[in-house]
Amino acid sequence: MRFMKLLLALAAVAGLISAADLKLGKPLTAKEPVALATLLASPADYVGKTVQVKGKIVEVCQMMGCWLDLTNEDGQKIRIKVEDGEIEFPKDSPGKMVVAEGRFSKLELTREQALARAEEEAKDKGKKFDPASVKGGVTIYQIQGTGAVILAN
Repeated sequence: MRFMKLLLALAAVAGLISAADLKLGKPLTAKEPVALATLLASPADYVGKTVQVKGKIVEVCQMMGCWLDLTNEDGQKIRIKVEDGEIEFPKDSPGKMVVAEGRFSKLELTREQALARAEEEAKDKGKKFDPASVKGGVTIYQIQGTGAVILAN
């Protein structure tokens, strides 16, 4: 028995046994991801629709795991936001690839709303907030996430 455990541990270290993909939330339903460049080039075409995207995780909410930012090869980013407690993205996910799905939404924030959002984000990231950094209202596109798969490899 001890020999078998050692053999399994060595196989895992050698990469012969790969970890399974981490499935979060509801199962994905779209057949293929929409390229992030396509989505962001014509966002009005996708507002209110269910979309699936694939990219590299660059940041995760460190407070509750309620959002993640992903990027494509060109550095374009999109946020996947979930209702608090519905899905908790692992906080150690940056650097991994993810396929995520949800409703594409447009948020138009007043300066006051943008200030509150920026302050909350700074708090989530453990950074100092400078109110002067918010000049006015903003329009934000994001995906209200319903499901995601963080890829093992």
